[in-house]
Amino acid sequence: MNFRLIDYLPILLMFVVAAGFAITFIVLSQLVGQRKRTRTKLMPYECGKDPVGSARERFSVKFYLIAMIFILFDIEVIFLVPWAVVFRTLSLPQYGMRNLIFFEMLLFIALLAAGLIYVIKKGAFDWSMSARREAQAEARLLEELEARRVKKQAA
Repeated sequence: MNFRLIDYLPILLMFVVAAGFAITFIVLSQLVGQRKRTRTKLMPYECGKDPVGSARERFSVKFYLIAMIFILFDIEVIFLVPWAVVFRTLSLPQYGMRNLIFFEMLLFIALLAAGLIYVIKKGAFDWSMSARREAQAEARLLEELEARRVKKQAA
């Protein structure tokens, strides 16, 4: 297989067109857009909420847990794409690996499903009031332990 740089010209063209669109619309908005600066417009935007209070506010561990679970399952599901791409080629009679590859992917999906069931059984997706109270109690306990540790170090 010969490597030819010209084969990558469509990808380069796509990047040039995308960058052109972005730059064009940024410049147009600066030239044509209104420039009425108000106090509200100059405030930092935080997900639709007014930015009040400290940025050091503690969040429940559940937020991070859900994010990690999402990343974990998202990355694992991405492995289905290369499998789907090579499955047709490797399932040809000359390779003779159709059943092996198919059952290997079934095992992978079964492990993913088992992981998801485990996460559900552990209550990671439980956002009821009792789960919130438990998380708040755990956070308070952790704060107390941290305060004790700091006191011991100071003494």
